[in-house]
Amino acid sequence: MTSTKYIFVTGGVTSSLGKGIIAASLAKLLQAQGYRVTIQKLDPYINVDPGTLNPYEHGECYVTEDGAETDLDLGHYERFLNVPTSQANNVTTGRIYQSVIEKERRGEFLGKTVQVVPHITDEIKERIQILGNSGDYDIVITEIGGTVGDIESLPYIEAVRQLRWDLGENNGIVVHLTLVPYLSAAGELKTKPTQHSVKTLMESGIQADILVCRTEHDLPSDLRRKLALFCNVKEEAVIQSIDASTIYDVPNLMLEEGLDKVVLKKLALQSTEPDINRWNAFLNRHKNPKTEVTIGLIGKYVELQDSYKSILEAFIHAGAENEVKVTIESVHSEYLNSDNIKLKLAHLDGVLVAPGFGERGIEGKIDAVKFVRENNIPFLGICLGMQMAVIEFARNVLKIEGADSIEMNPETKNPVINLMEEQKSITDKGGTMRLGAWACNLKLGSLVRDIYKAETIKERHRHRYEFNSEYKAQIEKAGMIATGLNPDTGLVEIVEVPEHPWFIGVQYHPEYKSTVANPHPLFVAFVKAALKYKSKQKSVTMA
Repeated sequence: MTSTKYIFVTGGVTSSLGKGIIAASLAKLLQAQGYRVTIQKLDPYINVDPGTLNPYEHGECYVTEDGAETDLDLGHYERFLNVPTSQANNVTTGRIYQSVIEKERRGEFLGKTVQVVPHITDEIKERIQILGNSGDYDIVITEIGGTVGDIESLPYIEAVRQLRWDLGENNGIVVHLTLVPYLSAAGELKTKPTQHSVKTLMESGIQADILVCRTEHDLPSDLRRKLALFCNVKEEAVIQSIDASTIYDVPNLMLEEGLDKVVLKKLALQSTEPDINRWNAFLNRHKNPKTEVTIGLIGKYVELQDSYKSILEAFIHAGAENEVKVTIESVHSEYLNSDNIKLKLAHLDGVLVAPGFGERGIEGKIDAVKFVRENNIPFLGICLGMQMAVIEFARNVLKIEGADSIEMNPETKNPVINLMEEQKSITDKGGTMRLGAWACNLKLGSLVRDIYKAETIKERHRHRYEFNSEYKAQIEKAGMIATGLNPDTGLVEIVEVPEHPWFIGVQYHPEYKSTVANPHPLFVAFVKAALKYKSKQKSVTMA
């Protein structure tokens, strides 16, 4: 008999219903009642991790403290719970099969035929229970990617079926997220897709304990009774999940529906009134801003907002902290040039040049940095954005001809951004970048030292290229100062231009560590700087 309880979240009818947000919201409510909770994501794709996926394909790749490249849902988990995730919180089919094949090659299954059942399913069960067996959590929520009925998801569903049997009564339940569509021609909500979804789940040997129904309209009581009757659940276990104006409303909506109470009752755990006062204080500030700023996000994947999910959420947290509505204006760097740059950027209160890989859209990013540097617009460059700031400064202030990054131009004679030394012998692309949390010492008297209120920080990284220290002395002499250094390697992590009102480039990804409870100080300070810039511009205009 295990002391850890397990909640499995499955999805039906269609993808993108918001399993991650429902899982995170439920976890928030359980955490607010004193339970130690974590969430993991099981992804059915065969990639070992999303590290080599194009952001257009899968949204952003989220990086954990221990350097795991993971699904963006882990970002939601951390933002809601304010608890770091790890390698164990994201499992892919690729990783499962890789592990089983490695075991077979080592002879661990000697004489046996290696099969999906039991070998693959046993590996999945083992991965699910790693977090529970650690002793750190009372409840583990496991979100299963994809939809019920997908070929890719079948081994995961079978593993859940077996694990529920292994765990025993009241130790493992299934929350099934489904869709109740509204047919405008008929003027009514339809339950049949949900019934078919639950039937498909039952064909795999799993009875859903709770239904969470995504809907655009309120579910009437007779429809809830119908769903309960035909899906073999109690009426109290039919939970409405109506469209919300923000994902941060969902915990309150689930609280109103009693999702946490139904879950705890089925797990034979005590239910109390969750304390979400701090959460609601954030929500109140977010929904009732006193003023507004417009910040330009210069990127090359702006057509898909999930490509920059953590950055967008970090601005929500920072905006609420400043009681400011942050309006993000996406600007595609590929179509940005000296002819249209004033039109695109002059009206903005701040500019963030986003991370990315490859040469496409690079010159547009460099032009953007030049414009904001010369016009004193607040600037934040993240990872590639920081590198573009260095290249722009080298080209236009130091007049270093052909200053570039080895990534964009391997033949450049002035590689102000170079391939990291330890990366030069690496040929495999997956999981080989500089990843995870690394220390950084902040220079006394610097803007970042004042922002962080600390001498040393730890931030998460995901890159292969670095500021070339051979150019450090001449770049600093010209006015761009390295204000953050890795204490072990001397790697430049942060650059500032002190003569500029607010100009910071960071090699790491601060957006990954911003949460509702702890908005990232760099984003908070950036939004504050944008507000100050806007006020100054307004006063100049009025004068």
